[in-house]
Amino acid sequence: MSSSPPETGSTSDAGATVHGPGIVVRLALPGELDAAGEVVRAAYAADGVGHESYHRVLADARDRSQDADLAVAVDPAGTVLGCVTFALPGSRWAELSGPDEAEFRMLGVAPAGRGRGIGTALVTWCIDRARADGAHRLVICSESSMLTAHRIYTRIGFTRRPDLDWSPVQDVRLIGFALDLE
Repeated sequence: MSSSPPETGSTSDAGATVHGPGIVVRLALPGELDAAGEVVRAAYAADGVGHESYHRVLADARDRSQDADLAVAVDPAGTVLGCVTFALPGSRWAELSGPDEAEFRMLGVAPAGRGRGIGTALVTWCIDRARADGAHRLVICSESSMLTAHRIYTRIGFTRRPDLDWSPVQDVRLIGFALDLE
């Protein structure tokens, strides 16, 4: 018996979510981790964000997957077009989240895949995942120059949280956003 694909924005039994024409967001498979890391590295490099040593961290999705969950956006051919790192408090990848919170980081969309709603789809996946994990709030910090990302966050309902702003290194300012999930 065949079944029809899930509706746009719906979650399948496997936890994957279909977004737009053929874009599926789901947990990364082990064989996709290198491509996922390269997509994030390429996205940050294309935007002029980060430096070479941070780009190496972005590219190492395999390492992140040991302590956090990585979701990928893939097209019908299985090409990884975007990736995001989802972390709970206590993970070495969690920078902001406290009790009853979750966070995401290192969201990147392949330059060739931009403008298709992939960034929004990855954020939506994180919201759904945070709710499933019982989080009451989802937090993110973002490089101050990443204005397109900031527009996505505010359009979805995140609010600016200056109390979450910080600088991991000199001349890098990260600004905080939060979304209450209750």
